[in-house]
Amino acid sequence: MTTQISSFERNSFENQVIVITGAASGIGKAAAQLIASRGGTVIALDLNKDGLAGSDYSYQLDISDQAAVFKVIADIQSKHKRIDALINCAGYPGPTSEFVENIKWPDFEKVIAVNLYGAIWLTQAVLPIMKSQKYGRIAQVASIAGKEGNPKMSPYNTSKSGLIGFVKGVAKEVATLGITVNALAPAVIKTPINENTSQELLDYMTARIPAGRLGETDEVAEILAFMASKACSFTTGFTFDISGGRATY
Repeated sequence: MTTQISSFERNSFENQVIVITGAASGIGKAAAQLIASRGGTVIALDLNKDGLAGSDYSYQLDISDQAAVFKVIADIQSKHKRIDALINCAGYPGPTSEFVENIKWPDFEKVIAVNLYGAIWLTQAVLPIMKSQKYGRIAQVASIAGKEGNPKMSPYNTSKSGLIGFVKGVAKEVATLGITVNALAPAVIKTPINENTSQELLDYMTARIPAGRLGETDEVAEILAFMASKACSFTTGFTFDISGGRATY
């Protein structure tokens, strides 16, 4: 049986330490602001050091650097004594509007390193901490591209599909330990990650959204906040949808 707690407690982040990657802009920044407003101690991580200005606790981090990931998580544990949730919003689109045979391997590999390897290393780093606490929440930002695939974005599609599969398996490993692991699959959201995406591709992706518009970062942040909260206690290994109706499963 689970201990009954109030609705406020289930959605509050009081006395909790929440690690958020990609927190300097876009979805990560919106999630950081929302969770901080609900009482959480937010540890903001991002490669963009300037974008972290104003955060109470922050680290510059390239999540495609395995050693750096483990070092930062260990330092957070040492200073804050716990990590209640990880929200991984860091992402890299890589080549867009390119046929797969024209993509150079270093460019393909960089997308995998950021979007998939980084997510794996973060998970490996925080899980022992969460297991010792007998509590934890992990929320990985995947993409509708990981479900359906977008043309001429094969590195991104591959990385996000792999992330969804990773989440499904790991969630089952820790399902009895008070830890939930879930993914989120946004369609196109108004964020800096899309700045270098061609208008042709943006038009294609937007046309596939029944709502007829791009998503907003604050809309995504609300779902991530739930996924990282005590309220998300009986959903794990799932990929949440925020696609304006594009996703049908």
